[in-house]
Amino acid sequence: MKKSLKLLLTGVILTSLLPSLSANAQAKLRGKVSIDGSSTVFPITEAIAEEYRAVQPRVRVNIGVSGTGGGFKKFLVKETDINNASRNIKDKEVKKAKKNGISYVEVPVAYDGLTVVINKENSWASNLTPAQLKMIWDRDSKVKKWSDIDSSWPAKKIKLYGPGTDSGTFDYFTKAINGKSGRSRANYTKSEDDNVLVKGVAGDKYAMGYFGYAYYKENSKKLQSVAINNVKPTEVTINNGSYKPLSRPIFIYVSKDGYKKPEVKSFVGFYLEKAKEIVGDVGYIALKDIEYKKAKESLKTLEK
Repeated sequence: MKKSLKLLLTGVILTSLLPSLSANAQAKLRGKVSIDGSSTVFPITEAIAEEYRAVQPRVRVNIGVSGTGGGFKKFLVKETDINNASRNIKDKEVKKAKKNGISYVEVPVAYDGLTVVINKENSWASNLTPAQLKMIWDRDSKVKKWSDIDSSWPAKKIKLYGPGTDSGTFDYFTKAINGKSGRSRANYTKSEDDNVLVKGVAGDKYAMGYFGYAYYKENSKKLQSVAINNVKPTEVTINNGSYKPLSRPIFIYVSKDGYKKPEVKSFVGFYLEKAKEIVGDVGYIALKDIEYKKAKESLKTLEK
């Protein structure tokens, strides 16, 4: 056999083996990816992690749910590689990151419509204004009964459910509705577990709560969403911004130290490749292709 033919055949054989060689190299990846933060972002991250575990079974992806603020507390002392966040990082958190020598990138992963929910039997409050929501949820609220908002409504006590103060959803809602992040009445049932909030509102005709759109969509047979100024939260109204003021992007924050680890870099790359496909499956709205492309580009700054 001529030498040139031997080389050609060798090249063909090696080329045919490249996918399997690459797969074997990938299969050898080991380590741990530590994530904490937002309960709103959790369903996306967990769904992607589940698929990633099938590809990289030797990499442990641990995901906690302590709220955006609680997650940042860990992220900013290097306890985690990634923080799920349903709001932008706050100025005080940026200062702490600088003080602790932590570099990071904010990566948008989806759009969410923070959803106000009421019981299925509620026939009077399916459409509210931001001003009415402020009456209910503001720090100085005097509202105790539905009739305090509209005299034609039932003179029944409103039972309120919402996220705790470490939640990015709490921060976003209070700023959008009450005018200042963290400004809220204190006498409501708080939980970082959105399923607790769902159960509370579903079990009380006179209850109200709020959380991310995905949890409403998952429980739409048990609850009804409230329209704001006649606009209901849907994939269309959230994406085009007509559902306001409660449409928002949601994020993951990736630390430079974490990204230096091959398993974290691999997971984040997988996350952005799969996000558009998975986001809709768990009840959120995918970003545009150009936005995911920009997110991938932003991560390159962590490699410097």
